[in-house]
Amino acid sequence: MSLRQILIHPDPRLKTPAKPVASVTDELRRLADDMLETMYDAPGIGLAAPQVGVLTRILVMDCVKDPELPPRPMVLINPEVTWSSEELTTYEEGCLSIPDQYAEVERPAEVKVRWMDLNGAWQEEHFTKLWATCVQHEIDHLDGKLFIDYLKPLKRQMITRKMVKLKRELARG
Repeated sequence: MSLRQILIHPDPRLKTPAKPVASVTDELRRLADDMLETMYDAPGIGLAAPQVGVLTRILVMDCVKDPELPPRPMVLINPEVTWSSEELTTYEEGCLSIPDQYAEVERPAEVKVRWMDLNGAWQEEHFTKLWATCVQHEIDHLDGKLFIDYLKPLKRQMITRKMVKLKRELARG
């Protein structure tokens, strides 16, 4: 396993829809392991392949925040929302590709998601609370959408300018 570099917005790969996974390979399993290690190291609760420069429909997440509980790392390949509640919830979201920036985003409070696991078997789960927000946020990444796309243009531009400045500072070392 190895840490992958997380792309910082703006980057065209973050706005490009990812391609479906045709089959589960050892290379894909390695990518999933790397993504989980990268997510935990960041630290974050979710990470989509486009955030590490791989335009493939795979995401990882683990929304267990309680240190008393065991972690629950999840790998979702070709995930799709099959149902979403009419009830909405607002959560202050952040993103590893948009560091230190947070904004309230409204999304369905509950969703059912279907995906393929690392054995190539189809799974489905009903997500609520933080898990529901996280899985929707990560699926958005697979569709080339960022949480700031839900914001008003002025707020989105302000955050984008901060990220451009951050990238310049990081490039200078």
